[in-house]
Amino acid sequence: MRFRLFGLLIVASCLATWLGTGSALAEKRVALVIGNSAYKNVGRLANPANDAALVGGMFRKAGFDAVDVKLDLNVVDMRKALREFGSKARDADVAVIYYAGHGIELDGTNYLIPTDAALETDTDVLDEAFPLDRVLFAIEPAKQLRLVILDACRDNPFAKTMKRTVASRAIGRGLAKVEPSSPNTMIAFAAKAGSTASDGDARNSPFATALVERLPMPGLDLRKAFGFVRDDVLKNTGYKQEPYVYGSLGGDDVPLVAAKPVVAGPQANPDSEIRRDYELALQLGTRDGWAAFLDRFPSGFYTNLAKGQLNKIAAEETRAAAVEKARQAEDEKTRLAIDRAKKTEQEKAAAAAKAAEDARIAAEKIKQVEEAKAAAAEQRRKEAEAAAAKAVADKQAAEKALADKLANDTKQVAEQRTTEKSQVADTAQKVAAVAPTASPPSLSPQETAKLVQSELRRVGCLATSADGDWNASSQRSLTLFNKYAGTKLDAKQASFDALDAIKARPGRVCPLVCDHGFRADGDACAKIACRAGYRVNDDNECEKVQEKKPVATREDAKKRDTERKQVESKPAKPQASGQIFCAATVGCRPVRPGCRLEQKGSSNVEVCN
Repeated sequence: MRFRLFGLLIVASCLATWLGTGSALAEKRVALVIGNSAYKNVGRLANPANDAALVGGMFRKAGFDAVDVKLDLNVVDMRKALREFGSKARDADVAVIYYAGHGIELDGTNYLIPTDAALETDTDVLDEAFPLDRVLFAIEPAKQLRLVILDACRDNPFAKTMKRTVASRAIGRGLAKVEPSSPNTMIAFAAKAGSTASDGDARNSPFATALVERLPMPGLDLRKAFGFVRDDVLKNTGYKQEPYVYGSLGGDDVPLVAAKPVVAGPQANPDSEIRRDYELALQLGTRDGWAAFLDRFPSGFYTNLAKGQLNKIAAEETRAAAVEKARQAEDEKTRLAIDRAKKTEQEKAAAAAKAAEDARIAAEKIKQVEEAKAAAAEQRRKEAEAAAAKAVADKQAAEKALADKLANDTKQVAEQRTTEKSQVADTAQKVAAVAPTASPPSLSPQETAKLVQSELRRVGCLATSADGDWNASSQRSLTLFNKYAGTKLDAKQASFDALDAIKARPGRVCPLVCDHGFRADGDACAKIACRAGYRVNDDNECEKVQEKKPVATREDAKKRDTERKQVESKPAKPQASGQIFCAATVGCRPVRPGCRLEQKGSSNVEVCN
């Protein structure tokens, strides 16, 4: 083991010497660090501001010439910061931008989100956020190395509330994969494309913690440093978050911090060998490496440092175990919550199924009731049709019997008259011709009237019951029938002619007849309702109630008639001014100028020239 460590030490020493020589060429290094935590339109992020302060301190300790740390930048301040840093990058050999905060991917393009962004619609991203190309444009002038570190793969709350103007527009869960077009350009994501990063449970995110521990290692190539960062983040997040690096560098190692030159010669520090082994174990950063160092150097200053590093690894392992335990507990909690939700959903589904079954049973019962009602209605219809058919058959039988009786009676009368004189025989034949229209001896006038009233009720011309009393109401009904049927039947009496004429009408003839104060509403009479101050007049219309005026009595009329006759019976007097002319049509008034009174018969007449 000691031989192996010694060999590694020799290789590391040579590499550090070579890298130290190469690093001398890097004349200027600049860095821009942005941490956006205080978002105005979504919840605050806990760690980006802390991460930015931690990473900015790391760059300063690494000897960068200019380190600008900017916190909680809105869109104006972020644009200004990128513009000013672009000016610094023109004179720099190495330019680095670190960003912690929210990011979003829209249609394959990555955007960094300022703190004042609202992003109500997907088109707002183009106006309120910065595309990654704008960041790359700021570091483009750097001569040797261009590095962008994005701790912006957090779960984005803007994507959940953002309205899509185009349904097919893609909004990613994390950031999209990129391929830098400029040489010597690297872009490091806190989580690989399409996945999200964690803020962690501590003051800083797992990604930022790994960065400040691995990147400033003297002489450590950036590609290898980011590999160590990847391993640390995977381990600390239970293999849920995997950082990823895009882009490529040349064949030479590119460390962020140059390796310290090894001073050779007889005057070297006696602890230099121990220190080199310590730095080598520090670069390895594993429990086995520190155990090998302690085996070789069981005491001394560096031994105590190595023990501290072992304690640090143990503490990290304890912390990782605690994080894993917490994660498992959270997973168990989530699983139990899901199980409870599933149970609740199953209970809801069972309740919904029971309700649906109850509704189906109720619908079946309603269907059965309606079918029973329909069957009963159909039965009643058939019974009504049978009763109607029976009534028609009975009516036809009665009519046939009546016709037969009339024919027999007519035949008997004709036979009795055959022995009389030819004149009597002719009269008997005429009587026999009209005999069927008269009431047969077997039906009384009251029975005939009742039959006619029944038929008038059937055709809608009579509203009262058929009582056999041929009164004024029955006569008006037959008159109405004449009016609407176009017949000229005698309304004063009920006859068989009227009965036959009415029977010949199959349906309603007269419109619905209603009593005073009612009007027809379909086949029923509805009472006329007038508003306040109105009454139903004789024409069944609502009219305003008029105040009663004095009505002249018959005695007043007789008195005026007597006075008029007295005036007319008086002899005419010679015309003179102031004469009074009285007539029944105009009353009494003075004679008009240019006119005179002349007596004609028993009356005075006003004559005008």
